[in-house]
Amino acid sequence: MSALTQLGDNLALGFASALAPLHLLFGVIGVTLGTAIGVLPGIGPAMTISLLLPLTFGMNPVGAFILFGGIYYGAMYGGSTTSILVRMPGEASSVVTALDGYAMTQQGRGGAALATAAIGSFVAGTSATIILTLMAPVLVEVALGFGPTEYFALMVLALTALGGMAGDAPAKGAFATFLGLAIGTVGIDIQTGQARFTVGVAGLLGGLNVVIVTAGLFAVGEVFWHAAQPRTSREEPAALAGSVRLTGEDWRRSLPAWCRGTVIGFFTGVLPGAGATVASFLSYAVERRVSRTPEAFGHGAIEGVAGPEAANNASAGGSLVPLLALGIPGSGTTAVMLAAFQMYGLQPGPLLFTQEAGLVWGLIASLYVSNVLLLVLNLPLIRIWVRMLDVPRSLLFAAVLVFATLGVYSLNNNLFEVLVVYVLGVMAFFMRRHGLPLAPTVLGVVLGPLMEQHFRRAMAISGGDATVFLTRPVSAVILVVTVVVVLLPLLARTRYGRSISHR
Repeated sequence: MSALTQLGDNLALGFASALAPLHLLFGVIGVTLGTAIGVLPGIGPAMTISLLLPLTFGMNPVGAFILFGGIYYGAMYGGSTTSILVRMPGEASSVVTALDGYAMTQQGRGGAALATAAIGSFVAGTSATIILTLMAPVLVEVALGFGPTEYFALMVLALTALGGMAGDAPAKGAFATFLGLAIGTVGIDIQTGQARFTVGVAGLLGGLNVVIVTAGLFAVGEVFWHAAQPRTSREEPAALAGSVRLTGEDWRRSLPAWCRGTVIGFFTGVLPGAGATVASFLSYAVERRVSRTPEAFGHGAIEGVAGPEAANNASAGGSLVPLLALGIPGSGTTAVMLAAFQMYGLQPGPLLFTQEAGLVWGLIASLYVSNVLLLVLNLPLIRIWVRMLDVPRSLLFAAVLVFATLGVYSLNNNLFEVLVVYVLGVMAFFMRRHGLPLAPTVLGVVLGPLMEQHFRRAMAISGGDATVFLTRPVSAVILVVTVVVVLLPLLARTRYGRSISHR
């Protein structure tokens, strides 16, 4: 009973903060901006938050994270609008939604497709936030028993899993991860006072700020990438036909899909590196398998919209669990949010729940509010979001470049840091050109220094005995899981290759 009372007190504290007029305004701005970002292809929540990091420096951290949380949830919803109406996913996680969503639009049922996406997003987002509320304190209790060896092993697992975002090219994911770790070592070594990899440049002695790295890789790099793409013709937005309401049959078919998508999305989101895209594809596969009419999928099955949209919204809540409770980001967006915590001098993890209870529970409570705001705002504004596709991309990305430059310069009034951002932007361009994922690099920059500290502490405590990582049960289990994460895809590809060769 005391645990429930404590939980109730924490939520009361959180809602008192989230419903404060200024914080509520930040929540409205966050979900509105996030939805707009989700609608516009190529601009995701990670890029948006990285762009806003310098601009929010000096703000009240509670208000800033309520803004970021609203952007994250809003972007997860916004990508479905253009997937359904113009077959142009705003987010990678909305790609699968386009299969049946656009088919429904062509059949004159675009309104029903948008309605099941909106309601499913609300149901999944709220359910995921409830599970986050219940799970995070439990994980905090577990994490309080973690020492340097366990944290080091956990960070190795996070880097390994997120490095797998390169899909069929794990070597590229590993290269991107090691590149991030290398960038994280630039500057003065805290323990020895020696300069590392500064190549004689005084401006690098302080290291590369995570805000600068995220702005360079996600914001400036994205602008360079799109500037280099050839102009292609776009599809005209389809007319929004049909009522934006669900029939009784739609409800009957959507409700089980929302529930299954919520469970799949949340627990996929908890796994580092899996993310919303994996969750949405898993949900689609499950819906097709359990359906009595699998042949309807791809031709306007409403379950093909309801399940994946619920899954990608639930995964956003799931990815916040390891971030808040353990300090381990589960996706590219939460890696940028981890950088935001560090910008404010905060380290997510079990102690954050006691040292900054108002911030943590204010953020969690704001997610409940954001889900309600998304449902209230988005159905009436659907036509406005579609019209945003008419904004010239050149103007859009020029504005991003201006805000990134001014934001980074405002951090320390240092032109050298602006130059570093543009150098990183060029590097991000070539990384994308060669199929290297950016999220593992950011995660390497963020976690690299922490990994080094925990490794050194573990070695100091053990007297230089490296077997300490295997003799402590929790760290040994985590490292075994890491090995499994590495080997399973390799074994699956080998087995698939053999089956093809025998045909």
